[in-house]
This record gives sequence, structure tokens and C-alpha cells, in this order.
Amino acid sequence: MKSVYIALSVSVGLAFSATCQAALKDDIASLQQSWAKVNYELKDDAQEKAFQALVKDSQSVVEHYPDSAESHIWHGIIKSSYAGAKGGLGALGLAKEAKVEFERAIEIDKEALNGSALTSLGTLYSQVPGWPIGFGSDKKARTLFEQSLAINPYGLDINYFYAQFLYDEREYGKALIHLKQAQAAPKRPGREKADQYRQAEVTELLARIEKKLKRKK
Repeated sequence: MKSVYIALSVSVGLAFSATCQAALKDDIASLQQSWAKVNYELKDDAQEKAFQALVKDSQSVVEHYPDSAESHIWHGIIKSSYAGAKGGLGALGLAKEAKVEFERAIEIDKEALNGSALTSLGTLYSQVPGWPIGFGSDKKARTLFEQSLAINPYGLDINYFYAQFLYDEREYGKALIHLKQAQAAPKRPGREKADQYRQAEVTELLARIEKKLKRKK
């Protein structure tokens, strides 16, 4: 009889875990879709207010799933995007909070969402001012991008953001290689809107890089 109870307990536990995973997946998908709309289709005050509300939504997901790398990743992405929309002194505080979320996600599972925490943290390090104003570091950014590439060498976001970093570093030839990889990246089911806008960014950066390379000839 004891073995029956154990088997039943394990079965219930597995079912509960599967239910939680499904709920988490749905919550993350909702955040992803909302982020794409706010980040790409809203502007100025409307965008800032929408990000403020979305931060609360992503905070709720973190509270429900504190041990999920995915929840911390998307809370960090939304906070860092809000920082970009907000600008000014308040942006740096949000960027620091996003940094904490990405670091927590890396502690839990650095490979979650194809290394997105590494990509996002690298982007923060590349865009935030360095000491004494902020925590920015090109050296740390490059290391994080390369770690993310090792996990997801054909991904759209990692290749785009690394190319953007290399462009800023005036490494145009290398940036071009990663942009070509970004163009060929596989489509992400459920993220069609994000893919569409990101590919537009890839095309725009590609044109700038090709212009730079022509001038060097």
C-alpha cells in the first residue's frame, strides 16, 4: 500500500510540475508579445506608460516563478527597454535593476531561452556609460556576447546585438558576418512581430556597415 501512495504522490507531483511549466510558458509568451507591441509600435509618453505597466506584469511573473530563469530574463528585458524609453537619470537605475535580473537568470540557467540573459546583459554593458557614471564595460560586453554565441550561434538577437557592438567598435568586417547570420536566422514561432521588426533593424544596420566598408576601399 505504501508503494501505491508513493507512486500516486510522484504522479501528482509530475502533473503539477507540467501544469506550472505550461502556465509559465503562457505567461512568458504574453510578455514577449506585449513587449514587441510596446517596444516597436508605441512612441514617446504612450510607450513609457506602457512599459511602466508591463514592468508590473513581469514583476508578477517573477513573483510566481522566482526560480525560473525565463521570468528573470523577461523582467530584465522589459526593465532595460523601459530604461531606454525613459532616458535621463532614471534610466540608469532601471538598467542596474535589469542587470540584477539577468545575473540572477544566469545563476539559475545561463542557457535558458538560448542564452538570452547573456545577450541582454552584454547589451547592457555595451550601452550603459562606464565608470564613474555607470557600470558599462566593452570588455565584459564582448565576453558575454561570445558566451551567448557559443550557446546559440545562429540566433537572430545575439547576432544582431553582437554586430551592433562590433559596428560601434569599428570592426565592420566582423559585424557584417554576424549580420548575414542574423538575416539567415530561423524564424521563432509566436514571435513573428518581434522577428519582423528585428530583421528591419538588421537591414538598416547592414546598409550602414556596407557604406562604411565602401569608404575604406
